[in-house]
Amino acid sequence: MDVLFSRFTTAQDVKQWIKEQAQSLGFADCGFLSVHHPLFQQQIEPLKRWLDKGYEGQLQFMHNHHHLRVHPEQLVAGAKTIISVRMDYLTQAPTPRSVTDNDRPNHAIIARYARGRDYHKTMRSRLKQLALKIENMIPEWQHLDICSEADFVFRPFSDSAPIFERPIADAVGLGWTGKHTLLLNKQAGSFFVLGELFISLELPDDEPISSHCGSCRACIDICPTQAIVAPYELNAAACISYLTIEHKGPIDIKYRRAIGNRVFGCDDCQLICPWNRYANITPVADFSPRHQLDDISLLALWQWQESEFMTYTQGSPLRRTGYLNFLRNIAIGLGNANASLEVITQLKSKLGVHDAMLDEHIHWAIAEQHIKLNPLDS
Repeated sequence: MDVLFSRFTTAQDVKQWIKEQAQSLGFADCGFLSVHHPLFQQQIEPLKRWLDKGYEGQLQFMHNHHHLRVHPEQLVAGAKTIISVRMDYLTQAPTPRSVTDNDRPNHAIIARYARGRDYHKTMRSRLKQLALKIENMIPEWQHLDICSEADFVFRPFSDSAPIFERPIADAVGLGWTGKHTLLLNKQAGSFFVLGELFISLELPDDEPISSHCGSCRACIDICPTQAIVAPYELNAAACISYLTIEHKGPIDIKYRRAIGNRVFGCDDCQLICPWNRYANITPVADFSPRHQLDDISLLALWQWQESEFMTYTQGSPLRRTGYLNFLRNIAIGLGNANASLEVITQLKSKLGVHDAMLDEHIHWAIAEQHIKLNPLDS
């Protein structure tokens, strides 16, 4: 190709082209960071201090592979740049600065990112498509000093490796880290998911943006379990998202009333955030709710047999929690639901059917229902 007539005269031109391709694939934005950026070394000590406090709960994998977190170039041999991407996932705009999920105590609340197809699959698939688009363009970039003469190497990630995902997105300016520890963006709030594409091209770093949380502490104050123990510090072991998805076995009684009707994840700290009045509707159809998971009652979910759970959660994030832990979460929700003899009857129908862990939660839920039905006896 004649360099004089190339539309790519700098590495910035390449980055802009990649960004346009990413947006055409449904990504809201992307940014670039070297695998050798000092960020990775800077992040490891705060991570270790967080782990020392026991905030990881049962997430024992957080203790592993620190060397890969510090040296991400070792994850993908030949990789030089990380493309960080974000993808909006809302299919319906929530009421600004309001947790309306609490207004429907008999409904099962599933985190908004998890109502459709598992985003990890969507993310990796589209990152691979982006990589192939990049690979096809490499002949046009031979005159640029970006390592385009070497064999092209790539690998997509989506919450699937020991990667400092949110700090990377922060470092490239996709947003800033909010006090709830999620990424925030002035034009998009926080209702988006993140992913990474490691590539062997050497492209210039993007720059971070300043924080815009100010003195606001709405997310801290709204957290039902007070899991945000300080600005920018989350006790994951107390977070409803962790408790209803990652935690195996019994959930501590002290959290059960606070969990309310949330059976998979929690959006409260996002729903209350002022910046989410700018949250965007996703162009990606995979996030569209399946099986009425955006408007389904706790009792309807309680009726699911294990075979139905496996069928309805095929290709869904809900599969991660497992059937018994899913029933555990629903039992807690039914305990917190409006007082009802029908709820008690339905809860009793599963006593002795599965295991002692679930039975214990059912007994708790029945007791909670009796308290509401007979408040003078409590």
